[in-house]
Amino acid sequence: MLLIYKSALFSQTVLTSYPLDLKKHEENNQILNAENTVTHDVFSFIANTQNITILKYNSALFLTNQYTGSFLNLENKSIIGYSFSEDGNPTLYWSSMDFNEIIVIKYYLENKTFKALKFRFPSSNHYVITSFQKDNLFYILSKNLTEQTLTLYAFKNERAEEKTFDFSDFIFQNKNTQRIPFNKVIEAFPIEKMEVDDYNPLFKSTQKSKVYMLDERIILTLDHNPKKTQVFDLNFKNNSITEKNFAQPIPKKVARSSNSFFYKNRIFQVNANVDGLLFDVKDYDSGLTIKNITVSKNDTIRFKNSPLLIQRENGRPKELNKTKKFLQYLSNLDIGVSVFKNKKRTLITFGGTPKNDFVDQYSRNNVSFGQSDDEFEQMLPQNNFSPNIHTETVFFESSWDKNFEFNNQESPPLAIDNISYFLRQHKEVTLEKTIKFKDYFILGYYDSATKKYVMRKFEDGYN
Repeated sequence: MLLIYKSALFSQTVLTSYPLDLKKHEENNQILNAENTVTHDVFSFIANTQNITILKYNSALFLTNQYTGSFLNLENKSIIGYSFSEDGNPTLYWSSMDFNEIIVIKYYLENKTFKALKFRFPSSNHYVITSFQKDNLFYILSKNLTEQTLTLYAFKNERAEEKTFDFSDFIFQNKNTQRIPFNKVIEAFPIEKMEVDDYNPLFKSTQKSKVYMLDERIILTLDHNPKKTQVFDLNFKNNSITEKNFAQPIPKKVARSSNSFFYKNRIFQVNANVDGLLFDVKDYDSGLTIKNITVSKNDTIRFKNSPLLIQRENGRPKELNKTKKFLQYLSNLDIGVSVFKNKKRTLITFGGTPKNDFVDQYSRNNVSFGQSDDEFEQMLPQNNFSPNIHTETVFFESSWDKNFEFNNQESPPLAIDNISYFLRQHKEVTLEKTIKFKDYFILGYYDSATKKYVMRKFEDGYN
């Protein structure tokens, strides 16, 4: 009875299903869900080795159109993004792992036809940082290997508009105030994309370089220097760059690690060593401090809604009884903070994740470096080239009201928690993809038992 109750509690409403037979273990099986942000139609793109199926649903999630077509020289290519034209029809972007060639295909659902174009990405001297969708357009953000620039490609009306942002005139310093070029910062600390309206797991938010995609601008935050957060506001319209610097809260002893998170025009900064933890919330526009908290190793953390937790690899989290022990673990990890708003509450996760292996980061980004570069090496954390010793993650969760006052009431589960629980209980679910729609989340997936494509609704709280 308990198992039945918990299953009903967390697995929420089935919105729609569509009969579909996908072969098992096919590498080219793909599912992508998307919302046309103008019409609020919902699309599901389902691909296998032979063809692609496009399902179009209206805002009430009724199936209104569908399209099935064969592939056109798309072997070894995956869907990397989508966009929507003014006529409401979707365009998919297909590419191999190296991004050397991108196939752009617009699908016309009215007459069941398509139009294909090719885009040559300059992979010889660029690498892709991330791709994203914003306001029905598809974007690729890339880094030039030799120049101190970032390049943004905006795909619209079957064309790619290129915008270059030059950082060569800005000053970057390591913790010893020695000047270093922009390229060295990004090579040492690769940029991680943050989801603006969704929860970002701690392993992403502990990265030192982050980008946030807003309306017609990108926010780039750099925390390579433990003394400050360096922020760049990249404007799409005029290609301008605006710099702001936010001093990190300063501990009595040297900080072992620091980081930040940008959310809703606020800068959340955390700084820690074995003796204490400092937390600041600053207004992005004015730079004024909204909230400041100091916790010593002998204090009890009063602003937590969960125990102090430690998790090793895929094991179950265990509780740490003392702040001192938590800080000892935290000082050997990459520290970070993740912020997410759930209705009236701002939910904050504090913690640390295992340090990334530096050499692996370079091999992933196809970047070469010289170990004799003294200025560069002084940026890096200690023991950077040795194998990871600390493989645990430590964290705790906190809930705040709109005035950034701590709320000690128990928080109900988030929709993402309910989705995670559902996925753990249903092994027949494959190719799962989640999108936010209206005030809830849609989980789209292939049910290998019933051979159906299913969309299921998940909300915050208990059902």
